[in-house]
Amino acid sequence: MHRTPLARAGLIALSLTAVAALAACSPASGTSTDSASADASAGVERLAISYAGGILVLDGASLDTVADLPSEEFTRLSAAGDGSHVLVTMSEGFQVLDTGAAAASAPSFTDQIFAAEAPGHVVRHGGKTLMYADGTSDTTIVDTSDFANADDVLPPSTTVPGVEAHHGVSVMLEDGTFLTTVGNADGRTGISVTGADGRVLATSADCPGVHGEGTAANEAVVFGCENGALIYRDGEITKLASPDQPYGRMGNAYVSETSPLVVGDYKDDPDAEGYLLSRVTLIDTEAKTLDVVPLPEGVEYTFRDIARGPGDLAYVLGTDGAIHVLDPATGDLTAEYPVIGAWEGPVEWQDPHPAIVVSGDIAYVTEPAANAVHAVNLTTGEIVATTTLDVQPNEVAVAAG
Repeated sequence: MHRTPLARAGLIALSLTAVAALAACSPASGTSTDSASADASAGVERLAISYAGGILVLDGASLDTVADLPSEEFTRLSAAGDGSHVLVTMSEGFQVLDTGAAAASAPSFTDQIFAAEAPGHVVRHGGKTLMYADGTSDTTIVDTSDFANADDVLPPSTTVPGVEAHHGVSVMLEDGTFLTTVGNADGRTGISVTGADGRVLATSADCPGVHGEGTAANEAVVFGCENGALIYRDGEITKLASPDQPYGRMGNAYVSETSPLVVGDYKDDPDAEGYLLSRVTLIDTEAKTLDVVPLPEGVEYTFRDIARGPGDLAYVLGTDGAIHVLDPATGDLTAEYPVIGAWEGPVEWQDPHPAIVVSGDIAYVTEPAANAVHAVNLTTGEIVATTTLDVQPNEVAVAAG
């Protein structure tokens, strides 16, 4: 593994011994879907489903089980972005799982592991896949296309050394600009932006509790804060304030790279128990505005329950069991598709609870209470496939070969 020290001026060096605890967050922050960048006609679609002690790989069309692979008790899943591989958080780091989607072959856990202390967020953008280690704040960067050979060898990578360990995230733009969060074991404060030549282009310490990342159209990057959000674009950082102060938290960004509009989760009570939320954030990265809109009474969600899909719309899986179609331009709900039974929020964020991921026009929805997974056509609302599992599904990632 090749380690390249990018200039990190403006960050205060402290000990790397402090390890930030994982917070509730999307496994693959900043992606419009967990679908792959590869041509879907080259292979098949596969779905990786984590459960306690294992990972199932399902056929994306029939939802039949293709493989049942043992793993650690709790794992997080993120698509690598090449159309076949999934990154699984294990005790030693990010282990590469081949779903077999690219060649319609048998799925398998490879022996390839990107070593990481407390592996966390995975971000895919601009042909790069970035893996963030919370225990060191190191960021490992891989050319996404190199995962095609990940079954046999660990893909070449570059590691940007961290400075202060914290639960963070990084993204690299197409011109090599590197954005990363700033924080330590006591908290997170903002972001730092470094050019491909190592020069610090911009910094901000005006983002308490910075969390999550999403890259919208024209490479406008959004980070959530406990009192609003940051937008980075064309060398400048803009702070947007929440309508609720001093606490109005956006922690996860749900984006489409063909739309300047960003949808985020939203929490206005720092002392609220549980993980259910009832309002969403709407950000226009061109107009540089932030609005918060409520969902209908009785409709709540968690960080796993928003995805972007057809028409650059947002799809919210509510506690009423329906997918609610949200127009980010207006904040209006334009359709409602009943899918699963009504559900309650988890006691701990790691606990199995419903999740939604989107690939093309299809949404995959987990229903842990029924040990079920459903495929929903988002253009019609029709449930096109359903399967009942022998285990309780938790996290989900999709690979489209």
